[in-house]
Amino acid sequence: MKNLETNYMGLKLKSPVVAASSGLTNSLENIIEIERYGAGAVVLKSLFEEEIQIEINKSVLDMSRPGTLYPEIFDFFDYATVDDTVSKYLYLIKKAKENVSIPIIASVNCVTSDEWPYFAKRFQEVGADALELNVFVMPSDLSRTGEENEKVYFDIVEKVKKEVSIPIALKISYYFSNLASMIKKLSETGVSALVLFNRFFSPDIDLETYKIIPSSLYTTPNDLPISLRWIALMSGRVSCDLAASTGIHDGKALIKQLLAGAKVCQVASTLYKNGIHRIQSMLDELDGWMDMNEFNSIDEFRGKCSQANISNPALYERSQFMRHFSQKF
Repeated sequence: MKNLETNYMGLKLKSPVVAASSGLTNSLENIIEIERYGAGAVVLKSLFEEEIQIEINKSVLDMSRPGTLYPEIFDFFDYATVDDTVSKYLYLIKKAKENVSIPIIASVNCVTSDEWPYFAKRFQEVGADALELNVFVMPSDLSRTGEENEKVYFDIVEKVKKEVSIPIALKISYYFSNLASMIKKLSETGVSALVLFNRFFSPDIDLETYKIIPSSLYTTPNDLPISLRWIALMSGRVSCDLAASTGIHDGKALIKQLLAGAKVCQVASTLYKNGIHRIQSMLDELDGWMDMNEFNSIDEFRGKCSQANISNPALYERSQFMRHFSQKF
């Protein structure tokens, strides 16, 4: 095997494949398997801001309950006595750290900076190596300006940074009017990484029942170009690491994102579709490609195809199918 190690958020990873936040990363059994098949790190299934807030409020109102929001609980109480989602999450972090050697990244899905950020220190106290903030503010409120929506991201990072010293990653969407500028500004907030991009609920309509239903739950390989373009555009131009996410289903997609400049690639949908062992096949493909091209480490080719390093940078700026759709059929 070639040297597949990479450095992400100051953490040394044995490979550039990171198991993204999903239902698969919500159990110790799966986390152990994820490590066994070669992942460099795992992002735990996200806690929602609302879940944290509910438990904080319950803890305040019911002081007779054991202090389950504090990590010391696990030294005195059996896991079976822990009856809330947040404490189970803290317990998972603790047990994962005891059973695997790869970094464990906690995750919070949040849309405000109200009250919950002070709780972030709990993740650090039970052993989380880093924290990923999955933030998406739906720009659908007609009374809010774009600037007000964007400010939420900076407020969240500012408040969480006051509570923790572990690295912070910010997972964002591409719904910004000036995406390049926003990515650059967010990279200067002191976060250690930006994850491009998050995936969120998208609606569809059932024509028989007239109900709103989820569209496709999983990404497909066709989703790859969205993050690939922006990883390539921003590589070398931001003040933090870049992690690629969305549409990475095989070793070829992994290699492409590394060539574009990604430090790591987060995967989830392909693990649901193909099994956790897919990680190993992706790494085998990466290893074979590196051997064929005589690369001994990822650092030797990372960013080789970023916009800053190719001979025709305009290719990443092109938005029209001029040549393909100009012909008459």
